[in-house]
Amino acid sequence: MSELKPLRAKNLSLPKYGLPQLDWEETEQAVAAAVAGPGRSWFLTTLNPDGSPHTTGFGHAWLDGAVHFTTDPTVRKTRNLVADPRCTVAAPMEGYDVTFDGEARRVTDPAVVERVAAVYAAGGWPCRAEGDVITAPFSAPTAGPGPWQVYRIDVRSVVALKSTGDGGATKWWFG
Repeated sequence: MSELKPLRAKNLSLPKYGLPQLDWEETEQAVAAAVAGPGRSWFLTTLNPDGSPHTTGFGHAWLDGAVHFTTDPTVRKTRNLVADPRCTVAAPMEGYDVTFDGEARRVTDPAVVERVAAVYAAGGWPCRAEGDVITAPFSAPTAGPGPWQVYRIDVRSVVALKSTGDGGATKWWFG
């Protein structure tokens, strides 16, 4: 599905529950199918200058094995990421609860910004790429007016808890 391939994995359900290790490709399919929109927020945690956490809901786009999102360049999450790109995403979705740990960097390649805008537009947000930013007639009430920058979180590790069937939990490391 993407270029994101685990270097190693650990079944977090053993030995206590004896459940099988989750499959990364199946988990990633659920991630790719999760569409951002009202009532479907993921949550981004960045680090404030004093080291305390700052968590905010955001609309995501999964593309090329990475979490992408838009942000106003003046808001706290953006300022935090400029100072320290480490972050975590908590992502509830159909069949799984997933967390991603990684580092976020601004995307400035207009071709990639165009692809991210296309993912958002397919999900119902009438946005478009304009060079290295995204514009739209509206966004989430807390997003402020555009244009918005695009950030990509390069995923370092993922923990997934399967919330259907027998369940299970697995952690994968990617680099």
